[in-house]
Amino acid sequence: MALEARPRRPETEIVQTTLLELVQVVSEVARNEREVVATVKDLLRSGRVRLTGNFRDDPPVH
Repeated sequence: MALEARPRRPETEIVQTTLLELVQVVSEVARNEREVVATVKDLLRSGRVRLTGNFRDDPPVH
């Protein structure tokens, strides 16, 4: 899959997405599964991404 050209978001804007969408987008650019997990975890811990859908109320990743 090719990445779509997306406008850059301001650093303070929080992206709201489902866990599935987040994993799919990160998987398109990551080199392996370990990098996918590390990147998703970092995005969630930093607060830059807020989950919607089934996992929206789960406790934060530590």
